[in-house]
This record gives sequence, C-alpha cells and structure tokens, in this order.
Amino acid sequence: MEDDPAKYFSVSLERHWVDREGVRLHVRAAGPADGPLVVLLHGFPEFWYGWRHQIAPLVEAGYRVLAPDQRGYNRSDAPRAVAAYDLDLLVDDVCALIDAAGRDRATVVGHDWGAMVGWHLAHAHPERLRRLAVLNVPHPRVFWDTLRSSPRQLLRSTYALFFQLPAVPEWLLGRNDGQGLATMLRWSGCPDTFTDTDLAVYRTSWRRPGRLRGMLNWYRAAARRALRTAPPSGRVEVPTLVLWGAQDVALDACMAAPSAALCVDGRLELLDEATHWVQHDAPDTVTRILLEHLGAGR
Repeated sequence: MEDDPAKYFSVSLERHWVDREGVRLHVRAAGPADGPLVVLLHGFPEFWYGWRHQIAPLVEAGYRVLAPDQRGYNRSDAPRAVAAYDLDLLVDDVCALIDAAGRDRATVVGHDWGAMVGWHLAHAHPERLRRLAVLNVPHPRVFWDTLRSSPRQLLRSTYALFFQLPAVPEWLLGRNDGQGLATMLRWSGCPDTFTDTDLAVYRTSWRRPGRLRGMLNWYRAAARRALRTAPPSGRVEVPTLVLWGAQDVALDACMAAPSAALCVDGRLELLDEATHWVQHDAPDTVTRILLEHLGAGR
C-alpha cells in the first residue's frame, strides 16, 4: 500500500469523494464541520498536497478546509477528452464541491491553474463566492492583453505551445519517473522550495495512469477555448486578494497590479523574493496574508 501524504500533516485529514456527471473528484477535508468554508485549488503539476503549509493553520483558525485533486490530477478521475477540461466544467466542479459540503458559498483560494478557475468562478458564479484569493495568475483579461503587447511575456509563455503537441510532452516530462517535471519545479523555485520528500510525493501522483495527459489537457483545452471565446472583461465583484511572488519565471509581475485593479474590492500583495511557488517559498507570510483576507469576511 502506498504512503498517504496526510501523514506529514499535524491535523487529521478526512477523505471524501464527490461525483459529478461521470467524473469522480478526490477531496481531502479538515476542520470543524460548521466553520467558514475555504476551498484550496492547486495548479500544475501539483495536487491537494501543494497546500501542505496552509491547511493546518487554516484549520487551527477555525475554518472548514477542502483541498481537492482537480480533475486530471492524482486520485481524481482523468477523462481522456481535451474538451473535458474546459474552464466551464472546471468551475462547475468547484460548485459541486461547495454543494457537497452543504453550503451555498465558500472562499476560494487558487494557485496557478487553480487561480484561473477562481477568476472564472468569480465571473460565472459570483453568488457562490464569499471571497477570492488568487496566487500568481493574472486576471484573464490582463493576461490576454499582456500577451498581445509584451514580447517578453509571449516568450515566457512559449512552453504552453509545446504542451499543445500530442503525446510528446507526456513522454518528455514523465520519463525517468517524472524527472522532467521534478527538474522544472526545482529550476523555477527557490533552492529549498521542494524537498526530496515533496518530489517523492509528487512522483507518486504523476505515475497514476493517464494523469500526465489529464494535467496537460488543461493547457490544450485553454488553447481551444481562446480560439473561440474572448476572456471575461468585467470587473470582479467579490472581495479579491491578488498575492504574487515577483520572481515568477513564467508570469510577469507587471500583471499583478492591473489584475487587482479589475476587482471592485481588490488587494495586492507582492512578495519580492518569492517565485511562482509563492505559498511554498514564503509559507508563513502567505498564510498570514490569507488569514487576514479571510478574517475580513467573517
């Protein structure tokens, strides 16, 4: 039997499954059943364990925390079709998690692709959100405008074009037990961001059949969506925190302030020394800022 990463946590983690239209989602949960609900959405190439520094402090502060494996990742189902990863479906997954918890609304905290889901949730279903926190991903309108005006950001985003190829990215990133993904994490973060234990835990998730394809299908579905649908341009109506590690090698920090400005009640926190993996690089600072943001809505 494989090790459960929950053993590395100081709080007890429940395991739940949520079924939604043929896709089964794996969720780790903790905290008082009647506490304010917080949903933590990871990005590529992580899974629920990516919030390892934040879960316990949130629980200790009295929150009910849900940390799902998003579809395509780890123990959640990984449909083969690219269309199964359209943002509308990913947003509906989050709504299903909130429903399964018996709640009408939640605070959503997202990093990387999880942040993109959070932005779209705020536009599509603002009534399901109490507050939003996005880590190192710009508002989709800001990202689109920056891609068209900044050669530097366009160059930084070329890896996403490579991910459009069929099968090749899966082979390259997954060979030698995920060495490509492990190298990417270590190269793009601070020297001590990811420990050997962290990478061993991630490798277990990457080995699951079809998961590399599922993870990369998020990029492929986003590219198809961009060809047919303009990004939302309206202002975000829910209170929003934009938290950004300025040393991100893929996403320029110049997009952080305009993203916060597109929120009616937006707050920007820029961490100068942190990378794209901001919640890992500066866990105590990120947790403190998140608790301040969440506490403002209690």
